[in-house]
Amino acid sequence: MTLALAALALAPGLVLGSFLNVVAARVPLRRSIVSPGSACMSCGRPIAWYDNLPVLSYVLLRGRCRACRTSIALRYPAVEAATALLLCGCVLRFGATPRAAVAALFCAALVAISAIDIEYRIVPNGIVLPTAVVVLAAQAAIEPSAEWAIGAAGAALFLFVALLAYPKGMGMGDVKLALLLGAALGRTVPVALMVGMLAALVPAAMLFARHGVAARKQAIPFAPFLALGGVVALFAGGVILHAYMGLL
Repeated sequence: MTLALAALALAPGLVLGSFLNVVAARVPLRRSIVSPGSACMSCGRPIAWYDNLPVLSYVLLRGRCRACRTSIALRYPAVEAATALLLCGCVLRFGATPRAAVAALFCAALVAISAIDIEYRIVPNGIVLPTAVVVLAAQAAIEPSAEWAIGAAGAALFLFVALLAYPKGMGMGDVKLALLLGAALGRTVPVALMVGMLAALVPAAMLFARHGVAARKQAIPFAPFLALGGVVALFAGGVILHAYMGLL
């Protein structure tokens, strides 16, 4: 039954992913996400419904605008596919429950924030802070506990201290994202932070190997790695934390 529900969540997930693309494209530019309708970012021509089908239209159009033939960023189908898969994962993990709805909101926010940070190097307050408030309130309502508030405050404080120690390593946007991670994950948020930091070391090491000391001046968007850690902790944080504590 849960597997069937997860399959049913695929189509809404793709539609949600298409909407998140609009959010990622317009929020950093301070444009309305409601109107006007979808249009090519290059030529401005409105996109017909049959050219706006999540993932499928990208494949059929071979990644180019029908009107001006400008390449469509791979981000668009990637966001749609990732959102759909994460939505299915939330249903599989939590079933048809309020917890699944909160997890889906959390994942959707992570996808949008990651897409924006990769392109614009910002974590929009208009997305991360309202989502953190809603998630914190929802988690506290579903499972009344100080765990969620403590997780939010602790994660944000941890990255804030790291920011003070090494200002070039991250920004306040990452601190605010940690607030959202803690609100959603509670006691497993250390897993998210650990995975995110370890994952970020991979491109950092590659840049250092290629450019040496000069790599310190090259910025790496940190939010996508924190988002990756958040997803890992959401689905397997308890298992990872238990295994780690077993080693102590």
